[in-house]
Amino acid sequence: MTIGYNPDFNPTGIEGGIDTNLVPWIELSQAPGMSIKPLRASSESGMFTVVARVKKGTRLGELVHLGAMDMLVLSGSMTYAQGPMAGTLHPGTWGYVPANARIAGLSANADVEILINFYGPLAFLGTDGRSVVSILTSLDILSAARERGLTLVPNTLAECMRERPPAYQGTAEPLAIATSDTRKLVGSAEDVAGHASRAVHPHFVDTRSVPWCVNPKTPDMGIKVLRVSEETGICSLIVKHNGVAGPHYHLGASDFLILSGRIGYRAGPAEGYGPGVWFFEPAGARHDATQRIGQDDLIYTANVYGPLQFDQGAGTPIAAVLSWMQYKKMADSSGATLVRNTFTDDASLLAWAPIGSEAVVL
Repeated sequence: MTIGYNPDFNPTGIEGGIDTNLVPWIELSQAPGMSIKPLRASSESGMFTVVARVKKGTRLGELVHLGAMDMLVLSGSMTYAQGPMAGTLHPGTWGYVPANARIAGLSANADVEILINFYGPLAFLGTDGRSVVSILTSLDILSAARERGLTLVPNTLAECMRERPPAYQGTAEPLAIATSDTRKLVGSAEDVAGHASRAVHPHFVDTRSVPWCVNPKTPDMGIKVLRVSEETGICSLIVKHNGVAGPHYHLGASDFLILSGRIGYRAGPAEGYGPGVWFFEPAGARHDATQRIGQDDLIYTANVYGPLQFDQGAGTPIAAVLSWMQYKKMADSSGATLVRNTFTDDASLLAWAPIGSEAVVL
């Protein structure tokens, strides 16, 4: 019986999301010109999630990603000057950097804000290109949050049961996208016309050029498949959620950033949560229903770290399981091209512009 997974799960409200518009920017000593809004940090896996801001004119030195990284540019633009990921990234560009990748010459052409998931530490190299001068880890994120009285999202079901600490009382610093129509970030392919230079290569893609995968049985739901890992099963998606998602368990964790519309969510207010709210669902979390609130398209990013299991209600038989294999099949059947990245030891399939688009490889 599926109810046996977590029969005592009755969260108090500490679970769920963080409104990034209420979180302050915290400068990084490791990288002058760069600041972050901390969202999640795991002491167990070393993974952490932030919204990062890089000030216009900042040029970061050489970096080594000791774990993989995925990202979505929310505002501004930045350029990778050299290497296999060279190119200029604009709002709506999604990217993936494999573990052990070395990045040189990242520059901010304008103030840029980016949602980033780090799967491991980030090492900053010295001017000699060999010595490590500093490392950014999940412990740094935890420490920065604690010093400022910020509550990060719980990492486990057990943590969701704890009493919520006092709310942050400092000055709110909204994201640049807070007052804009964020649907344009990841909108339809029609929006790409005249912007061929925005399509990049297999590590970065203009999400507007990626087609929506729509199941005829659920026409009010659409998915853009951005990454499928054949090694870990992790999938990165953009979801258009205008219907109701029925009862389901998160057998693996998931995270989401609301870009457009409002979502009705367990333990949340009647008016739902809007753009800029970031959520983390720990492994084993359950939703009896998740739906759009209002008439605006509900669109959000999604990293899915394990399968979703659907049923007809607590205690009923399993109706369906959605894993990386189903997401890959969705992309294939919808004509959404997935290609292997340029790092041979990384088993990720990444979104690419559809045939016939105006995409240009840089």
